[in-house]
Amino acid sequence: MIAFRNFALRRGERLLLSDVDLALHAGWRVGVVGRNGTGKSSLFAAIRGEVEADRGDLDLPSKLRIASVAQETPSLPDPAIGFVLSGDTEVAAALRAEAEATAAEDWDAVAQAHQRLGELNGYDAEARAGRLLHGLGFSPDTHRRPVSAFSGGWRVRLNLARALMMPSDLLLLDEPTNHLDLDAVLWLEQWLLRYQGTLLLISHDREFLDGVSTHTLHLHDGKARLYVGDYTAFERQRAEHLRQQQIAHEKEQAERAHLQKFIDRFRAKASKARQAQSRMKRLAKLAGTEAVRAERGFRIEFPQPAKLPHALLRINHGTCGYGEDARILEGVGFGLEAGDRIGLLGPNGAGKSTLVKSLVGELPLLAGERAAHPDLRIGYFAQHTVESLVAGTSPIDHLRELSPDSPTQAFRDFLGKWYFPGDRAFESIDGFSGGERARLALALIAWKQPNVLLLDEPTNHLDLDMREALAEALSDFDGAIVLVSHDRHLIGLVSDSFWRVADGAVKPFDGDLDEYAAWLRARQGEGRAAGAKAGAAPAAQPPAKAPAPARKANPHKLAEAEDAVARLEAELAGIDAALADPANHADPAALARLGREREAIAGQLAEAEERWLELLED
Repeated sequence: MIAFRNFALRRGERLLLSDVDLALHAGWRVGVVGRNGTGKSSLFAAIRGEVEADRGDLDLPSKLRIASVAQETPSLPDPAIGFVLSGDTEVAAALRAEAEATAAEDWDAVAQAHQRLGELNGYDAEARAGRLLHGLGFSPDTHRRPVSAFSGGWRVRLNLARALMMPSDLLLLDEPTNHLDLDAVLWLEQWLLRYQGTLLLISHDREFLDGVSTHTLHLHDGKARLYVGDYTAFERQRAEHLRQQQIAHEKEQAERAHLQKFIDRFRAKASKARQAQSRMKRLAKLAGTEAVRAERGFRIEFPQPAKLPHALLRINHGTCGYGEDARILEGVGFGLEAGDRIGLLGPNGAGKSTLVKSLVGELPLLAGERAAHPDLRIGYFAQHTVESLVAGTSPIDHLRELSPDSPTQAFRDFLGKWYFPGDRAFESIDGFSGGERARLALALIAWKQPNVLLLDEPTNHLDLDMREALAEALSDFDGAIVLVSHDRHLIGLVSDSFWRVADGAVKPFDGDLDEYAAWLRARQGEGRAAGAKAGAAPAAQPPAKAPAPARKANPHKLAEAEDAVARLEAELAGIDAALADPANHADPAALARLGREREAIAGQLAEAEERWLELLED
């Protein structure tokens, strides 16, 4: 049991939490919710022992094993699977001892290391690490790629996999679904449901919270209150609690009318029976929560387009990719008309972002035609949009860059509607939270008055209140929308239709999100089985190493083979990074050259791996 007694916590001069008295019992899965800045991450830091309580006590069981996700990943040469496996420190130590003893030909020490591995169930450790990587979206060919070769978002996934690899009694996860695709989110949800310890989970994804949590801890106005049930149950309980505090009747009625208009709009626009039914099921969760929604106070809007032609944008017979040797999607026929609300579904790496970039025109088509109306005006939110904000500048500066001739007062009025009031509009974004930066990025898109919104994971860093506000704003938008999101609540509310991106093709999907999840599980079943089989092979090697005199017969050749594999993997990772770099997309010749180089090095790598395996089997 974890117990807080008269607990108080400060950050600088600001009191985050005070007079917290509660107990969290073993086996609970607790969703920790609250607005940005209420102390959720600081609470985790206190549990990890990184910050001291300002007052009171925090009691933790003795010998409690705590696992959490590291905030940064150094640029390591270690292979990804080795980095993940090192999360289980005892197994990793036993494997190092075994390797060192084998290198020294100290067979007694080798035997001791094998005994220790047996005690720790360490022989399947590499297979377990491989399954974690597979579940989080890493293809088998990336498992031995150096950590340094991965981008920031993929390193976040590596840190998550490493935390899940750690044997633990308490697991602390802070926004684990950021940087995950929907398929990885669904996999993580199932993994956490099987987790035997206590889980504390900070998340702004209500569907994820509903799927995982047994309790909800709400941080608000310096207080912490524990509710039994998932996020939807918490909202209903809190709504009742707020009603008992006599929320202003007029305010609640106004919010009720707004929500009803929201529901009626969706009902009127429903184009497919199953998807309409799925949306109404999600809207039913909101019924009776008007008091909570009124208290939220957040409401944003995308201005209605100045011009809204019917046929806005279309790709005909398109091939999308990064060069002839890196063709991702073939035969794409995809069009947008006024009022379309399309959610893109598909496994990780299938090409959803590639399709969006092709629609934007950022990534030229390799074949086919992109036809755009002369009055087309695109609002594009990419996964890297937040990071592209200019350091050291203010929200006003960003708007002035877009509209140099507009008056400052117009900027201030607009930013106030996006919750950058007064002097906040002139503050440097360097001090903004991730959620504030994401909100600013969306505001910059709204300023342009687009008639098409292409949104690729727009909810990363946004808290639950802001996500609800975004859903309502998108519902009131008359232009066309294409949405990629791991937030099932958002994509389920906003989308009138779904398209599935998989196996190099883009096709309409007539089912709802539940049917997509079932399709994804069926598809991944074979992949997981294959991944487990592939991962189990190297895990079975340790017992065979002890008597390995033939393997030690020519250690120089073995070392040379291993070096060759590592070198070629690093070269391949570098080319993949170059292919994914938008700076190279404007040069078709460079992309083609990179594609040819990748094919050649991939062939060399296959030969090197075969040679290495032959030496191991000698």
